Amino acid sequence: MKTLDDLLAEGVSGRRVLVRADLNVPLDGDRITDDGRVRASLPTLRALTQAGARVVVAAHLGRPKGAPDPKYSLAPVAARLGELLDGPVTLASDVVGDGARAAVDALADGGVVLLENVRFDARETSKDAAERGALADELAALVGGAASGAFVSDGFGVVHRKQASVYDVAQRLPHYAGGLVLAEVEVLRKLTGEPERPYVVVLGGAKVSDKLGVIANLLTKVDRLIIGGGMAYTFLKAKGYEVGRSLLQEDQLEQVAGFLAEADKRGVELVLPVDVLAATTFAADAEHEAVAVDAIPADREGLDIGPRTRELFAAKLADAATVFWNGPMGVFEFAAFAGGTRAVAEAIVASSAYSVVGGGDSAAAVRQLGLPEDGFSHISTGGGASLEFLEGKELPGVAVLEED
Repeated sequence: MKTLDDLLAEGVSGRRVLVRADLNVPLDGDRITDDGRVRASLPTLRALTQAGARVVVAAHLGRPKGAPDPKYSLAPVAARLGELLDGPVTLASDVVGDGARAAVDALADGGVVLLENVRFDARETSKDAAERGALADELAALVGGAASGAFVSDGFGVVHRKQASVYDVAQRLPHYAGGLVLAEVEVLRKLTGEPERPYVVVLGGAKVSDKLGVIANLLTKVDRLIIGGGMAYTFLKAKGYEVGRSLLQEDQLEQVAGFLAEADKRGVELVLPVDVLAATTFAADAEHEAVAVDAIPADREGLDIGPRTRELFAAKLADAATVFWNGPMGVFEFAAFAGGTRAVAEAIVASSAYSVVGGGDSAAAVRQLGLPEDGFSHISTGGGASLEFLEGKELPGVAVLEED
């Protein structure tokens, strides 16, 4: 796999370089509430601009329906990127149309153009390889094609997608792995290779169905699996507890019962909550109380792990040598129900483990709760990509970089 360093060694001054970045940030109106992914893209972009490249950035935001939608415009991202790069970042008015071509043609050495949301073009996410290929051809043409252009894949959060700007364009241009993608893959290979033990994984989030594959694979690799968040209630129900109005996936009970049996068979310690914060309604100011998991009222829903569980989970993390954490322990967006997520994060920071935060809501929680990012060995930018890697799946956007 060729890297950004290889490209820089070849020389990029005056050349157009297409960079696929992951700039899919959360917005409140047109205000970015967490710019972590924008900041993560900076090292690669700075390296290219400082070497004189004419940089064309492709990225997406949200899930538009394959057509322009003002609420998914990358305008706020272009503005923030310009602030962080200390220079103007031109936002093209379209993806590969007249606006994009004019903006790229006007690029000077060391300049940056951000193409408008690549998912405004339905071909980006098409299942039809020919349709994706047609868009990839136009993206490649923007940077001069294979004769003079280059492609740097630096959006780890999308490498699990076979999409035009991730996969197909890499087949049309000399391609290189950016520093972010390289770092992410190296970290995840540590977790799937021979991690130091005890190896403890903490999984949270809303739905157990989102993590079926990764749980099945992890049960063959970990020493201890800690389950919190909304998905814990399906595990508790499978063990015979009543969970009131808590989030429950009835259709997953048989699968989860199988996980419990498999963990027992393999000697994997599977740790579940012993108490929860049971609330009268799903609201930031909801009345709530800590109750044992065998005493959740029928008219209440669990929105966070309780104080005894926080202590239990912290104790189960204290001796870990390797930790992977993906998914909050409760509705951390509400201050009253953020304590469980904070407790787990603080326990990981306090441990001496090699610790990886698996992107998505977990990474957002670290920043929102004001926790020290350098307290973790690595904070991934790609939640879905991280989970698919740990599930043992091939990531198309990585595999294509390994092709000549």
